[in-house]
Amino acid sequence: MAVEAEVLNELHRLRTRMPQLTGALAASVDGFVLAQDMPGVQPEGLAALTAAALGVGYRMVDLTARGEFCELLVRGAGGYVATYAAGPNAVLTLLADDRVNVGRLHLEGRRSGAHIAELLAAHRSLPEDAPPRPTSTPTPLTAQGRSLGALPVRIPRQFRPQRGPELGG
Repeated sequence: MAVEAEVLNELHRLRTRMPQLTGALAASVDGFVLAQDMPGVQPEGLAALTAAALGVGYRMVDLTARGEFCELLVRGAGGYVATYAAGPNAVLTLLADDRVNVGRLHLEGRRSGAHIAELLAAHRSLPEDAPPRPTSTPTPLTAQGRSLGALPVRIPRQFRPQRGPELGG
């Protein structure tokens, strides 16, 4: 099974476990959709905004010396947008209604983010001349028919933490 289908299956399982989720998106750190289960939401736009928020999150934890970025939670009047690291190359963004148990949201989001990271790492670690998987041949990640290139995806320069006198570095 191609990695995109495996990631999509994880998103479906997550939404089944948590009925309060109204959408789930896995994206590369540079804003390309890897898989999505988001009725009524433009996944490409959310993936791009997630990449921008990720950049801000990275800079905030770096500036405040809080270690590696792990997650970001935004609360609106109608619910939550939660973003979790899915390894160094991807993020998981979840949309939840306002009745969600935030502790459970974090628990499930972290678990799914870790599982997505494992799926992507397993796909990346396959050698070029490896025999095909039982159900398909490994293929490069794509978004809307465009190749995302070889993993790992790098954090764009504008989102990388900047060190300098003004940031205390």
